[in-house]
Amino acid sequence: MTTAGRQYPCQFRGGGLPCRPLIGSVGPSNGPRVRECSMERRNFLTGAAVISGTAAFTGLRAPEAGAATRPRLALPVPEQSRRLGRAARNFPKVGGDYGNQNHSALHRITRGNVRHLGGAWHVNLEGGSTEGRSQQSTIVAQDGVLYVQTAQQNIFAVDGRTGEIKWKTSVGSEQTNMRGVGLGEGLVFTTSGANIVYALDQRTGAVVWQRELLIAGEGDPDCDPDSGQCGGNRGGLAGAIVYWDGLIYVGTEGSTAGARGRGYALHARTGETAWIFWGPPGPGEYGNDTWEGETWKTGGVVCWIHPAIDPELGLVYWTFGNPYPRTNGSTRAGANLFANCLVAIDAKTGKRRWHFQSVHHDIWDFDNVMAPVLCDLKIGHRRRKVVVYGSKTGMYYILDRENGKPVHGMTERPVPQEPRQKTWPTQPFPGGEPFVHQSPSFHDTTRPVPYYPTGEIYTPFWDDATILFPGAGGGADWSYLSFSPHTGFVYVGYGLVNSAYSNTNGGRVNTARPLGEYFSGGIVAVDPRTNRPAWRREGEWSLAHGNGILTTAGRVMFQGRPDGVLVAMDDTDGRELWTWQCGAGVHTSPITYEIDGEQYVAVFAGGSWLPYRDIPKGDHLWAFKLHGKVGPAPTPTPPSKRNQIRAAAVEGAVTGNTVTLGRIWNEDENIPGDEENFVAQDAMSPQHLTIPVGTEVTFLNPSGNEHSHGAASFFEHEFNTGKLKPGESYRHTFRKPGEYFYNDPVFPQNTGKIVVK
Repeated sequence: MTTAGRQYPCQFRGGGLPCRPLIGSVGPSNGPRVRECSMERRNFLTGAAVISGTAAFTGLRAPEAGAATRPRLALPVPEQSRRLGRAARNFPKVGGDYGNQNHSALHRITRGNVRHLGGAWHVNLEGGSTEGRSQQSTIVAQDGVLYVQTAQQNIFAVDGRTGEIKWKTSVGSEQTNMRGVGLGEGLVFTTSGANIVYALDQRTGAVVWQRELLIAGEGDPDCDPDSGQCGGNRGGLAGAIVYWDGLIYVGTEGSTAGARGRGYALHARTGETAWIFWGPPGPGEYGNDTWEGETWKTGGVVCWIHPAIDPELGLVYWTFGNPYPRTNGSTRAGANLFANCLVAIDAKTGKRRWHFQSVHHDIWDFDNVMAPVLCDLKIGHRRRKVVVYGSKTGMYYILDRENGKPVHGMTERPVPQEPRQKTWPTQPFPGGEPFVHQSPSFHDTTRPVPYYPTGEIYTPFWDDATILFPGAGGGADWSYLSFSPHTGFVYVGYGLVNSAYSNTNGGRVNTARPLGEYFSGGIVAVDPRTNRPAWRREGEWSLAHGNGILTTAGRVMFQGRPDGVLVAMDDTDGRELWTWQCGAGVHTSPITYEIDGEQYVAVFAGGSWLPYRDIPKGDHLWAFKLHGKVGPAPTPTPPSKRNQIRAAAVEGAVTGNTVTLGRIWNEDENIPGDEENFVAQDAMSPQHLTIPVGTEVTFLNPSGNEHSHGAASFFEHEFNTGKLKPGESYRHTFRKPGEYFYNDPVFPQNTGKIVVK
């Protein structure tokens, strides 16, 4: 295709730009022969080097479940750059150091003594509140004081030895995700739901300065409202704040609402803007012509997770999210830079040095927004400074952090096409292996709900809801990963959760998780020298949404779960060594710090809402030490491991023990709706029916419908009406107690459940 007069991609569909033999050794020497397209194409896709190949599209199939074996470590690991910093006595930023390694040099808590950990102290920061807030703030620790935010918009400084609250500052009441403060120059930096950046005195919590950003309309000095520079929605501020060398870096959110994403650098002393990097570039900027017409104005592409920084190179590495509309690419032809990109930005000027786009013209919400990790590796006999990027596609893209070149090679593979979506002809696949499989599988909880079309990664869709894995929640969505220089592994939690994709036309749900499907996940260690998994441990919980991992020099790794359990594991193979009930879901990263030679582990447990809507909520701030005397919290009700229907239960007697197909329940009048619906998930009337054992239920396709409908039980296979024409019905008697999910074989997203008591 051409965009604004510039040719970019090799089409691989006849014609297109010519390719030439690859010069030099970029990919593995024993791999397939590949071809390299013109420099213009390579620069466009990555700002560095990409290999284009003609290998057939295929995804990694699911492995058979099995126990982990004790692997060979990814050694030797060179000494990590001192300029990246090191978390030890302090844990001074979210991610631990500038490279986001989430690793601590503390070693007093070991694999041998971790079973003796107990509560040092416990505090309910919001008075024991269990209201439905999403608590995602990772703690930072400096000089014996912990700093943490709550979704209630309060910032706390807490004595790390005793749990005493030293100060508390409120920054408003408008709720937003709070993922961690930044520290620097004696200040604590935070954002609020009102899109205000605050600098607080680190000793007292007093406000030193505040700066409102993302102002709607003419008052916003950062954009020109007449040209639409601010997008159709102003979005919000997001992510943990990062401080480095006099500047703070602040991200944004709002891709699903058509905001135009941007990353800010502000002067730490004053809050004045140093530079702005726009996610969708404006006119005259590099990449603007990768957007059809003026779709860049509402293009999304937000940077909602904190960046990494390489002080030696003077670069900020920031990940940018999906384009808007999220699952409908029909209006925004082109690759849509800098969506789905890791961008290396000059830390002082905001100028792009290079970029890598992991998904071209994304329609799957594969935004890969995970805090990138910087580390130094020894590959062969060569020391490599790399950045590890990626998550949702289930693949790591390991790049040279000076120039963005793939360390293990990169192949642009042809993928299936859907002209109505204006899909891109190829997608990049890195050398090595994915860390999760890339299509639904009958071996685990990615077993698809029946009757949906299904497909592998990058399968396109249009109006039929289509189940894919990894889904919009990703193989490993936004959990902070960890790199341990003692094992050489990169660790991440992942989820085994499908999504059903369709466009949003006619009221369709775009990335719905099919009702009734099961959720699970695990943890995987990847050898970054080869980009291949070293071991994995699959378990009962999805660990992809904020369930960050901490590794330590004591060779213990920590991770929290949605059921409120904090787990300590052997960093060699993931064996479980210790558990603790925190009282609410843990969707933050654990940290460790030291006071007077004693090592503590701390975590904030408050719950979240993805992918389980019923994760236990709370406000529990915990610190642990060896032989601590405070006991665990009472065990809360764990989340349902199935994607539950949340509609209120309707007694069978109210409906005459009848389910009306293809209609949405009218809650006000307790009757089926009077219009047929074949795109909504709740087009069963009622969607949630309760009956006693022995009840006969009638499934009715009313004569007023135009289409055939049906009801088929899954995965229990209790009943199947077949396809019922308008006016036809089917009866079934339920003789066993249980919870029976069913969907419509004709319109499979229409789903209901019957609870038999």
